[in-house]
Amino acid sequence: MKSGFGVRRSAFAVLVLLVLGSRFSWFSVPGSTVAAENQNQNQNQNQNQNQNQNLKNQNPERRTPNAEPGSVRVGFLRADGSYAITEIPLETYVARVVAGEAARDSRPAALEALAITVRTFARANRARHRADGFDLCDQTHCQVVRAATAATERAAAATDGQLLLHGGAPATVYYSASCGGHTSAPSEVWPGHEDLPYLPSKRDDACERTPEWDVELRANDLVRALRAAGFRGSLHAIHVTSHTPSGRVARLRLDGMDPDQISGQDLRVAVGRTVGWQYIKSTDFDLRTHGDLYRFSGHGSGHGVGLCVIGSTRLAERGQSAAQILARYFPGLAIANESVRTPAATPTAAARRPLPASPPTAARATPSNDVVVSLPDEDEGDRSVIHREIVRARDELARALRLPPPSRVVVRFHATTDDYERDTGRAWFTSGAIIGGELHLLPLATLRDRGVLERTVRHEIVHLMADSTLAGRPAWVKEGAAIYFAGAPSIAGDVQRPPFKPDPRASCPTDNELLRPVSAGALANAYARARTCFAKQLAAGKAWRDVR
Repeated sequence: MKSGFGVRRSAFAVLVLLVLGSRFSWFSVPGSTVAAENQNQNQNQNQNQNQNQNLKNQNPERRTPNAEPGSVRVGFLRADGSYAITEIPLETYVARVVAGEAARDSRPAALEALAITVRTFARANRARHRADGFDLCDQTHCQVVRAATAATERAAAATDGQLLLHGGAPATVYYSASCGGHTSAPSEVWPGHEDLPYLPSKRDDACERTPEWDVELRANDLVRALRAAGFRGSLHAIHVTSHTPSGRVARLRLDGMDPDQISGQDLRVAVGRTVGWQYIKSTDFDLRTHGDLYRFSGHGSGHGVGLCVIGSTRLAERGQSAAQILARYFPGLAIANESVRTPAATPTAAARRPLPASPPTAARATPSNDVVVSLPDEDEGDRSVIHREIVRARDELARALRLPPPSRVVVRFHATTDDYERDTGRAWFTSGAIIGGELHLLPLATLRDRGVLERTVRHEIVHLMADSTLAGRPAWVKEGAAIYFAGAPSIAGDVQRPPFKPDPRASCPTDNELLRPVSAGALANAYARARTCFAKQLAAGKAWRDVR
């Protein structure tokens, strides 16, 4: 049974459980975009992204003026990890993104179909980098921006203002380099994502299952990638245990690792972020083992949700129009024209850094707009469900604590455990920290696979809301409150008990034990004692505000 966060089990305290518990041009697809670059260029670009991931997201929010309706504020990543923010006309942006994302030598119909998709994506995701003071970045996290060509400018002009609409609003759309012969439903890639009727999982012969790829990875490379994603232990073997309806790898068993399960998508992301995106290009693969070599043989490139870029080029070569191509990949969506103004391009700011990945999508309800979510590229498909559940947790905890909801909640998920440790100064087993008023968390896959995502988020939100009230008290009071109020409803089959059961007379943990733990086990013990001390005073009739 899953909660809204896709949690498969819960436990006593957030961190206690963590303690225990083709010849075709290469396309880069970390996220919902593809870049028509050659393999070496893409590999270098992604390595640069990985090196700068923690840098480019470390700035506090910049309050820059909103872009004009017909323009978009783009953050261009600099070599030092900062952004140069430039406001450019929307149609100029579309032409430049099509140049960055299209397959080489694409026919006009394919470019036009992509232009409409790119424009729709831009309109639907304008708030993605709200915490960084701009709309969209120029990297694969959003959409790749390159110099426009005459062909891409014609495609933008031919489709000027056209969008894919769902319910009268810009639709949530995705595209990848190649679906490998079968498109994916969103939930196959991002657990909890709504499976929208216009994003089906179905066979698609247009891309002819290209590219076909075959790579080998040594066990030590896989272990390095898994450890960076928060897994611990020694890898003895990997076994595919299940597949998605589209035939992609759904789950794998990791003998000797903790956790001992991982999704196919999370494995692809872990290897991509640490070893390189040129290895496991999609989750449509077979796996064979030869000693310490793991051989991955597969098809396609990217997540496979929505428009297949290679497929669209083949369809255009067969004479299909842009409208026909879009009807194939987004069945049921209407194409509508939207009139926009096109102001001159103006540089507006030079941002310095924010923290781990990138931020938020603003929900339409006003209270939700105060919740900002920052996700690394390949986790972007989880944005809507994560945002929704953080809003729910915030509101539930506000009622439980009888405090007003915080005016702003910024939650940043790190790409790797190394990024988390470097940017917070905390050990990986702490799982979450508040830095500069923002919540910083381990990688999404790590928390989800360990079954502690919801509890971790709630734990840190309690700190955000209650620590000021408990100022001046020992650390155990604040941690005890966070652990106590982070409690979630039982999940069927879960045994909710702490791994440590301290004697009720045991001493409360010192600040040093909680703030500078020497090991994961020591922290788990301190957490259990902090909760015991906190709960004992509540049982004696004290209000949480009066515990000391």
